[in-house]
Amino acid sequence: MKKKHQYKKYAKMFLNHAGANHGFEALEQFGAVRALVESNREIRGFFAGPQFTAEEKKAALGHLDGKVKLSGPVLKFLNYLIDADAMDGLDEIMSAAVALYLERHRKAEAVVAAPVELDKGMLERLKAALGRITGKDVDIKYVKDPSVLGGVLVKVGSMMFDGSVRGQLRLLKEELIKG
Repeated sequence: MKKKHQYKKYAKMFLNHAGANHGFEALEQFGAVRALVESNREIRGFFAGPQFTAEEKKAALGHLDGKVKLSGPVLKFLNYLIDADAMDGLDEIMSAAVALYLERHRKAEAVVAAPVELDKGMLERLKAALGRITGKDVDIKYVKDPSVLGGVLVKVGSMMFDGSVRGQLRLLKEELIKG
C-alpha cells in the first residue's frame, strides 16, 4: 500500500500536467475511470494485481478509453500510474486531486444533511453564509438524511456545523452538566 504523501504527490502531478489546461474536465475524466475501476472487483483486481504486465494493463486502459473518452494528458497520467504500480490508489489520488483543485481555485464543497428537502432559496442562503465563513466559493452537495432530527448538519472540509435539534440538545446537556 502506498503512503498517503505519495498519493498527494501523484495528485499534484496530475493537476500540474493533465489538469493544467483541462482543469475540471480532466478531473471528471479521471473520476470516471476511478468510478469504473472501483465499481468492478475484477477490473480493480486486474489493475491493482501483480499478475498482469504493465503492457497488458495499458492495453486494457486503451479499451477503457473507448468507453470513457480520455484526453491525451489524462491517458498519459494513467499510463504513468500503471508504470509506477500505483493504480491501487486511484481513489486516494482522486480525493487528493479534488481537494487540491478546490484549494487552488478557492472553492470548497459542503455536504449538507437534512431530514427534508431544502428549497432552493434556503440552499442559496446557506451557500452564501458558508462562502462568508470560509472565504471560498462553496458548492453544496445535498443529502437527505431522516436521522437528522430537525435542522441541518453541514460539513465543509474538516469543519462541521451542527444546526440540528439533536446537536442543540447535546450542547444544552453539556452546559447543564458544567454548571
